[in-house]
Amino acid sequence: MDARVASAVANWAPRFTTNGVAVADFQRVTSGLESWSDWCRAWSDAARVHEDLGREALAEGRTRSAGTHLSTAAVYYHFGKFLFVEFPDQMRAAHERAVACLTDALPHLDPPGERIEIPFEGSRLVGILRRPHGSGPHPVVVMVPGLDSTKEEFRSTEALFLERGLATFSVDGPGQGEAEYDLPIRGDWEVPGHAIVDTVAAQPGIDPDRIGVWGVSLGGYYAPRLASGVDQVKACVALAGPYNFGECWDQLPPLTREAFTARSFAADQEEGRKRALELDLSQAAGRIRVPLLVVAGKQDRLIPWQHAERLVAEAAGPTELLMLDDGNHGNMNVAAKHRYKTADWMARQLGS
Repeated sequence: MDARVASAVANWAPRFTTNGVAVADFQRVTSGLESWSDWCRAWSDAARVHEDLGREALAEGRTRSAGTHLSTAAVYYHFGKFLFVEFPDQMRAAHERAVACLTDALPHLDPPGERIEIPFEGSRLVGILRRPHGSGPHPVVVMVPGLDSTKEEFRSTEALFLERGLATFSVDGPGQGEAEYDLPIRGDWEVPGHAIVDTVAAQPGIDPDRIGVWGVSLGGYYAPRLASGVDQVKACVALAGPYNFGECWDQLPPLTREAFTARSFAADQEEGRKRALELDLSQAAGRIRVPLLVVAGKQDRLIPWQHAERLVAEAAGPTELLMLDDGNHGNMNVAAKHRYKTADWMARQLGS
């Protein structure tokens, strides 16, 4: 087993299994891998099993099962492509299957989802809107992925908000998911944030005066940056995000540096480092005046926990810090200690 596969097996199991990968499938796929070059193929093979089950269920009119199978397949395809930037053809093929499976699953989820495309700077941003049961208008949480996550990964997190009466809008921003091929990563997330929030606020059944934003990992930078410059946002959660991403560069795993370099459209890793330094909250934190919950783990090997303390210290509005001594990056290894508390906090802020 090469070092990249070994690192994946050692560090990613909680994230994969929390977000929809069966434990048995994780063990089965990773135990048979020796080379990183086989990663995407192995996960795509596992995804295809779930996709075939979903297509079969659709043909037989078992739509609820079809939605579950197809959304699961989307997660597996996503985890095949998520850091596979060295092999762009394989990566894009797996990504296209992830998008297709989730799109076909949306009408059959409970509650169902709707694909929304937002024109942006000559390209588009794509999000998934899901409204909770009951009469609206509903408050809504804009859910922002990180460097290697996308909207296809968020079903289990969406469920936490939906159960509490909050709509969700999981969106691929610049450098993410469906936008990563045309739009590079950028630090000024208030710019795409305006386009995203304006679109969400205009959707039927959504209360434009009760909009929150949640972000994980690099999304934990994007979310507070968005909140700093978009007045419609009323509450913000930053989970495992950096204060300045460039300051983390030297301790990032090689796969993470490679992915950032590719998705920021940098020519090489030295240019990637410079672009990472542009993801900086020093001028934005003081403009955050809405309630802010920052969640971090002291065992995070990517983002030092001190970044969370800096953001809390400099934000101008009401702030709360949830620091987990045993939490890894994203705190997926201690999910029960923060996920429900975060969803309850957001529901309280938005009056759900």
